Amino acid sequence: MRLPEDFIMGGATAAYQAEGAVTADGKGRVAWDTYLEKQGRFSPEPASDFYHQFPVDLKLCQQFGVNGIRISIAWSRIFPTGTGEPNQAGVDFYHRLFEECRMRQVEPFVTLHHFDTPDELHKAGDFLNLDTIDAFVRYARFCFEEYKDQVTYWITFNEIGPVNFGQYITGTFPPSIKYDVPKAIQSMHNMMTAHAKAVLAFEELHIPGEIGIVQALEGKYPDRDIEKDKEAAAMEDVLCNKMLLDATFNGDYSFDTKRRLNNILRAYSGELTIHSGDMQALKEAAKYNCFLGVNYYQSHFIRAYSGDSLICHNGTGKKGSSIFRLKGIGERNFENDIPKTDWDWLIYPEGLLDMLRRVKKDYPNYKKIYITENGMGYKDDFENGIIMDGPRIDYVKKHLEAIATAIEEGVNVKGYFIWSLMDVFSWSNGYNKRYGLFYVDFSTQKRYPKESAYWYKRVSETKEIM
Repeated sequence: MRLPEDFIMGGATAAYQAEGAVTADGKGRVAWDTYLEKQGRFSPEPASDFYHQFPVDLKLCQQFGVNGIRISIAWSRIFPTGTGEPNQAGVDFYHRLFEECRMRQVEPFVTLHHFDTPDELHKAGDFLNLDTIDAFVRYARFCFEEYKDQVTYWITFNEIGPVNFGQYITGTFPPSIKYDVPKAIQSMHNMMTAHAKAVLAFEELHIPGEIGIVQALEGKYPDRDIEKDKEAAAMEDVLCNKMLLDATFNGDYSFDTKRRLNNILRAYSGELTIHSGDMQALKEAAKYNCFLGVNYYQSHFIRAYSGDSLICHNGTGKKGSSIFRLKGIGERNFENDIPKTDWDWLIYPEGLLDMLRRVKKDYPNYKKIYITENGMGYKDDFENGIIMDGPRIDYVKKHLEAIATAIEEGVNVKGYFIWSLMDVFSWSNGYNKRYGLFYVDFSTQKRYPKESAYWYKRVSETKEIM
């Protein structure tokens, strides 16, 4: 199978997971700093030291056919408390980074928010506080104008669904609240409103280039061919996928989405507050979304469930330890014969193909799609600089085949960004879960190309999925 000649073969990173230098040159704190200090398990310092090593990583991109890179700007490098006067050292860092991208002919796709709200705003309620929406739009406007000559592709938010699941449902992200589904739904709506207002600012400023959003999309399938499981799958789909896709492309929530969201909220005695101007901003911004970024790692098979919520997160790679039962929605079945990673993530490329078909069918006003994250967490074996990671190659190959099939069927997919370019810090797994094309020895910061890096280079050069 082949990919189009102009198809981008990229690598993905995120500021907090890659940069390190968490206090360097005036960078402000984020909630993760305090959260990780209290846990005492992992440190984001130095991560992959991308703050100092980016020339090395971009040279590797050029050498290995990686012609696009997802980079996020750390909001607290630009505005240490989220508002106020910009920190010039942080501003200058990203100018140098984008200049290096251009010199190495690696197209930067720049994300404004990748799970790292500045600490002062996070402590004040994060996106449950409407002041954070205003602060985000001011920050976005600054970046648009500051970097307009260096950046063509802008992304407002990365994974609105998972960040709110982590903060308010699984409790694996700060502020570590569990099972508060109404908070998650409210924050998702507010973040989509912030996205819309940033898109409208981009239009108002006449910034050259394109703007979009990245949503993490997961297939939600009934575990059994019975009505209760079908409804449970539909409920989780609304919470994880449909609410966000409706807001992105329609600027409104469909009748079906509202009905199921209300059913979920009633199970928790909660409600969604729509503030004045929210829907107008969503509706207007829907016209200007230039692309959708799709992060896809897995799908779920859902059973009906009527008990209380119980979630056990597999953060160590102990296979078979995951439990996910959510009151008012359903239960994920992990005990099936579908292949899984050590972290119980189902390896199901069919789910990606189904999701791409769905976007084309259900949201025909979409313009184009980039697969902005996809990859396999793996316990790589390091043997004298040689890292053979055949399972990762097989994983990526099957997902690229799903993408090629979707393109043949008329879905406009323009690129693929493997998560991750190099090994990085993982939010709830630290450093034992590796995703990169390039192995990072975190003690020396030396990079080693894995077997997958050489395979990825051949695919990039030939566009043939072999």
